[in-house]
Amino acid sequence: MSRTRSRLHLALAGIAVAALALTGCATGSGDTDTGSDASSAPADEGYITPGKLTIATGEPAYYPYVIDDDPASGEGFEAAVAYAVAEELGFAPEDVEWVRTTFEAAIAPGPKDFDINIQQYSITPERAENVDFSSPYYAASQAIVAIEGNEAAEGVTSLADTKGLLLGAMVGSTSAQTIEEVVQPDTPAQLYNTNEDAKAALEAGQIDGLVLDTPTAYYATGVYIDNSFIVGELPTAGIPDEWGLVLAKDSPLTEQVTAAVDALRENGTLEAITQEWLGEGAGVTLLE
Repeated sequence: MSRTRSRLHLALAGIAVAALALTGCATGSGDTDTGSDASSAPADEGYITPGKLTIATGEPAYYPYVIDDDPASGEGFEAAVAYAVAEELGFAPEDVEWVRTTFEAAIAPGPKDFDINIQQYSITPERAENVDFSSPYYAASQAIVAIEGNEAAEGVTSLADTKGLLLGAMVGSTSAQTIEEVVQPDTPAQLYNTNEDAKAALEAGQIDGLVLDTPTAYYATGVYIDNSFIVGELPTAGIPDEWGLVLAKDSPLTEQVTAAVDALRENGTLEAITQEWLGEGAGVTLLE
């Protein structure tokens, strides 16, 4: 139940924290626990488990966002952001509990079994009808990944060249929206339930290119999609891809979580985490 303010750098240094048991569902209303001291009781209001910060991520969670699918390690971009937010809210690392959700379930209407969810969620008006978002902790662009030897993809040098590609993306993602509104391809995009399904389609030659956020595209081409390359970075064209922490709709925690993210942005912590885990990738062509 204790809460302390240790420094973020402890999490970035890779201090292992205990993986705690998953929590059960709750309504998010303010349960009371009179077993703690009076000064901490008001701060517990609104949390799934008083005295704990319950954070959700994907199943599995991938590098560079979470290292070795172990968010409790604090290693990886989003694991580090999560522990920085926890610290800013006054939670010690041992008071963070992790749960897993699917991407779509977390942004569907209804009660949640987490206080915050971090899973590269782009902040969109449509999603904001179902859930709350914190202020953004990262702004990402989109890029096209293709397999070497795909002549159509290898010939792309401009945005106009991408119109003839058969592109794929995860359904409901900003990547899918970018294909539709920015690329405006001759053939509608192929949409998949997960990025894993889209990756399999790319490797099977069923699509010419897979659209991912640019940090993921760097990782995909370097680690988990053999013989792949980044065709180019797509312009945002009015589609801001800013990632926010997801909270239940009208959560009493939204304001203080946003304040925590704002504080981390203003004091340079978010920038430091970004450089630590995403870094400066090799330049890719901006398709205009």
